[in-house]
Amino acid sequence: MRQLVAYFSASGTTKKVAEKLAKAIGADIFEIKPEVPYTKADLNWLSKKSRSSVEMSDTSCRPAIAESIDNMADYDTLFVGFPVWWYREPSIIDTFMESYDFTGKTVVPFCTSGGSGLGESGANMQALAPGAKLGIGERFKGRVSEEELAAWASTF
Repeated sequence: MRQLVAYFSASGTTKKVAEKLAKAIGADIFEIKPEVPYTKADLNWLSKKSRSSVEMSDTSCRPAIAESIDNMADYDTLFVGFPVWWYREPSIIDTFMESYDFTGKTVVPFCTSGGSGLGESGANMQALAPGAKLGIGERFKGRVSEEELAAWASTF
């Protein structure tokens, strides 16, 4: 069974958790990078005109991803990580979910947040990958240990 940890990280927190998870379970790792990188101003959630605010206010928004995974068919289980934005997954995760056929695969969301949980992320991701088995996701703080991540991942 081959596993992949795919993640989008705006501030670096999700990246740290994704790297720990991949190391803990011996999975491959893939960073979901936007074609146009986010600037600090783009991420200013207090501004209704910032790029992230505009994207998140339009549920049909699909930011372009810089690179793709050529061997997605090789993976059985995918852990998809992201920061919580506006109580759900960032729009770039929607782009990722629509970019591949996840039929027969297990897809498990995980997020990083100081307080907000996954919200509607699981339901949204399942709708974008109807052939996938969606695992119950989890919220982690940046300081989560490899042991905690490995224990959680072993349930899938």
